[in-house]
Amino acid sequence: MTGPSLKKQDSHSSIHDASLNEARELRELYSKCLENKELDKALQVAEVTIEHWETRTLKHAESEEEGLYKEMVEENSSLKEVVIELTRDHNIMRKMVNNMKSLLEEKKTDEQLLKLMDGLILVDEIHNEDEMNNLLGTSGK
Repeated sequence: MTGPSLKKQDSHSSIHDASLNEARELRELYSKCLENKELDKALQVAEVTIEHWETRTLKHAESEEEGLYKEMVEENSSLKEVVIELTRDHNIMRKMVNNMKSLLEEKKTDEQLLKLMDGLILVDEIHNEDEMNNLLGTSGK
C-alpha cells in the first residue's frame, strides 16, 4: 500500500522539488569543478551525483511503480496510459544514470557527464509536472 504522502499532490510535489534541487546543486558543483580544472574533485562530485539519483529519485520512482501507480490504475483504469508514460520516464532516467556510471568507470569527468546531468534534470522536471497534472491531479486529493 502506498504511503499517504505519495497520493497527496502537495507532499508528493515537495518530495520531487527537494530531490531536484539537490540534483541542480550537485550539477552546479560539478560544473564549477570542471571550470576550475579540479578533475579529482569533479570525479567525486559525479560519484555523489550518481548516488543521489539512485538513492533519491530512482528509489522514489521504484516505490511509485510498485505502489502508487498500480493503485491509481486500480482506482481509475483510464490512467493506464499515463502510468505507462511515467514509467517510461523512469526507465529513461535509469538509462541515463547507467550511462553516467559507464563514463565514470572510464574516469571520464567531462562535458558529457554534465550533459547527462542536464538531461536527467530536464526529464525529471517534465516527468514531475506530468505526474502532478495527469496522475495526481485526477485523484482530487
